[in-house]
Amino acid sequence: MAGNRTTVTEFFLLGFQGHEPLNILLFVVIFLAYVITLTGDCLIIAVVSKSQRLQYPMFYLLKHLSVSEILFTGNITPNMLYILLRDGGTMSFAGCIIQFYLYIASGTVESLILTAMSYDRYLAICNPLRYTDMMNLQHCQALVIASWILSFTVVLITIILLCQLEFCDSNIIDHFFCDFAPLVDLSCSDSSIVRIEVVVLSIPVVASTFSFIIWTYMCIFLTILRISSVMGRQKAFSTCSSHLTSVCSYYGPLIVIYMVPYQKHSHVVTKFLSILYTVVTPLFNPLIYSLRNEELRNVLWKFLNIKMII
Repeated sequence: MAGNRTTVTEFFLLGFQGHEPLNILLFVVIFLAYVITLTGDCLIIAVVSKSQRLQYPMFYLLKHLSVSEILFTGNITPNMLYILLRDGGTMSFAGCIIQFYLYIASGTVESLILTAMSYDRYLAICNPLRYTDMMNLQHCQALVIASWILSFTVVLITIILLCQLEFCDSNIIDHFFCDFAPLVDLSCSDSSIVRIEVVVLSIPVVASTFSFIIWTYMCIFLTILRISSVMGRQKAFSTCSSHLTSVCSYYGPLIVIYMVPYQKHSHVVTKFLSILYTVVTPLFNPLIYSLRNEELRNVLWKFLNIKMII
């Protein structure tokens, strides 16, 4: 029987096949969200890079958060829009593996940078006298470089194991991008090793970073509560509220999608949750930081006014 199997060279992604009115609505909404996300992230990168007022670790980290989100959304969204428009679409085996690699690696970078940002806020509020020594631009740059290298290196282990699996017979992925579970489910060989490896690597990446962020914000809240004046408490909280909102919008959908067993979700529910994580969450960050961070907002308006005059 094994000799009759046909090796898969490309996959067909169903998207939301058979729901044409829904596809049109999703196409319009996702396209607008993508344009806003891309514009907002590019503006943040340009403003932080050019403004001398924003040469601080927090904004340097924010710039790289925007870079990781451009890579994250650019890897998923354009092909998702094509699949919605064509009511499904094909992707080569190599293209599918590369998309999955960039998806996981850029998501890991974002997780590590959000962790570094929480550490930055922890030092600024809980240890302000040691802040300039422990979190200067040189230390910040080292953290960012380590985040990028570590993310793209560690994920290679999963990719190598994934490429060793055999894919035969069915090539239909009931999703709009090459995610881990629907991809591995198509394998006709033993996938237990790669499944265990993903769980083992996910614990330090997701659980430890999320736990660290929770710990830093517990320390931050306790420190804020000890501030005597109401104005002082409000000012201290405002410096980390944008990041806290960003963390919630990132880890909330992530935990629901990947911590709940894949079999517990219907395919439609999984797809909508994935849209929330891949489209809506990246949309939040440029809006959150632009609207809630007064210093960035002021520089951004000044930057836009200059460009409009020119």
